Amino acid sequence: MPTAAQLLRRFNDTKTLPQVALRLFKLLSEEGSRIQEFDGLIKMDPVLVTRLLRMVNSPYYGLSEKITSISRAIVFIGMKNLRNLVVIEGLKDLMQEDSRGGVFSRKQLWLHCVAVSICSQMIAERVFGQRGEDAFLCGILHDVGMIVEDQTAPDLFVKTCTALGSGSRLLLLVEKEMIGTDHCEIGALLAKDWKMPEEIKEGIRRHHTVDETMVPNTLTGILQLAEFMATKMGHPALKGLPATLSLSLVGHVRENLREYQLLAKDVPSRMAVAADLYENQEA
Repeated sequence: MPTAAQLLRRFNDTKTLPQVALRLFKLLSEEGSRIQEFDGLIKMDPVLVTRLLRMVNSPYYGLSEKITSISRAIVFIGMKNLRNLVVIEGLKDLMQEDSRGGVFSRKQLWLHCVAVSICSQMIAERVFGQRGEDAFLCGILHDVGMIVEDQTAPDLFVKTCTALGSGSRLLLLVEKEMIGTDHCEIGALLAKDWKMPEEIKEGIRRHHTVDETMVPNTLTGILQLAEFMATKMGHPALKGLPATLSLSLVGHVRENLREYQLLAKDVPSRMAVAADLYENQEA
């Protein structure tokens, strides 16, 4: 059976982020990078330019005048939001193809990841008073390993999805049995390749880990809480995949149930905003 690293090598030979995105990640990881360098790179990708200007001029930022300069747009949204925008653009391209005989849908996975990213950011900001950009990115990326499996081992991945649909077996166990690795391990390796922060890689690697000592306000805890919410709200990653939660997080939710109920009411409107920002093609 292939290892996670072997599947990732196959994946990178066929599908990866555009070169502009990879070069942007390199700049973002380097101290002392200048706005002018980002400006020059972004101009090479017209779609990214459109997305960036759409984002900064959206009601979310509430600016009194329209921004048309890439450099000014970057200053307003910040480097982490720029990074997240680049990741979203790359993942959308990876999730264009669809259909595995009805057992797996990339569109369904995309909606799941969007829901998890939105819930992650809201939990980080509104429950724990943290900045939410990293939580948002972790949510968008957490299941990218499934795309790698679907791209590089499609027959084995279909068997995995089919086995899940016939019972309540744990996803990671079925993946290891059928494929030889799991999407968490693959996703963490891919995040490392894309130069993501260590906390984000760890969140991706452990987001299905049921741990009685998991701390709610860590990125891993926030991601698991968000995935639980998204699944309960009708956005599972796979058909037949149940929502699971570490025991320590169950206690946390019970203690803060009213806050999570209020968050859940806001998710649909936040998803509509995300659809407007990231799915429409018009400038």
